[in-house]
Amino acid sequence: MLELGAARVVFTSRADGDMGHAGEWVAVDDVRPNVAARRRAVLDRPWSWVRQVHGADVVRVDRPGGGAGETGDALVSDSDGAVLAILTADCAPVALVGDNGAFGAVHAGWHGLVAGVLAEAVDALRDTGASDIRAALGPCIHPECYEFGTDDLDRVADLLGPTVRGTTRDGRPALDVPAAVKAALDRAGVKLVHDEDVCTACSPDHYSHRARQEKERQAMVVWRE
Repeated sequence: MLELGAARVVFTSRADGDMGHAGEWVAVDDVRPNVAARRRAVLDRPWSWVRQVHGADVVRVDRPGGGAGETGDALVSDSDGAVLAILTADCAPVALVGDNGAFGAVHAGWHGLVAGVLAEAVDALRDTGASDIRAALGPCIHPECYEFGTDDLDRVADLLGPTVRGTTRDGRPALDVPAAVKAALDRAGVKLVHDEDVCTACSPDHYSHRARQEKERQAMVVWRE
C-alpha cells in the first residue's frame, strides 16, 4: 500500500486475480460474485468504478459506491468512505491527491492522454479547492514493449513533447507511456512523486492485453482513511 498525502493507493497484480469481468460489461448490480469477493479481499468497502472508453470524462463521486458503472475514464472525490477504482491491463493508472484531501483515479491510455483526461481530472480536483496536487503512476506498458505507428506517435509528441518518443527492444518507434503521463502532469501543474516502474507487458505478475491478449484486469484502488 502506498501513502499519497491523505490518500491510500493499492495496485493489484495477477496474484490478486481478475478485478474486472474478463472483458464483459455487466450491470452495476450484477458484479460477478467471484469478482466481488476478490475486490472485497483488497478493500472491503463499496467500490466506485467506471466503464472506461479511452476518453476524458470525469465522474464525481459524492458517497461510497457513488458513480459505479457510469461511463468515464477518471473519478474524483472528496468524500470520506469513497473508494475509487480504475482497471487496467497496459494503460496507465494514475492516482491524484490534493492538499485539501480530495483524491482521484485516472485511466490514461494514449487516446485518453491525447483527449486530456489527466488535465480534466486535475481540473475536477481543483474545483474541490485543491491547490497543490501530487500524483502516483502504477504498472503500465513501457516503450520497450510498445511499438507505435509513426503518425500516431507524431500526434502524441505534437501534443506532449518529444520525451514521449521511445524505442522498442528491436529499435522500432515506440510510445513511452510513463513519459507521456509525466508530460501531461507537468502541463497540468502536478508533480509525479511516485512511479511503480513496472512494465505490464514484461512482468509475469501482471495482466497485459498487448503482450498476451489477456482479458483480465488489475486494479488501482484509491481511498482516504
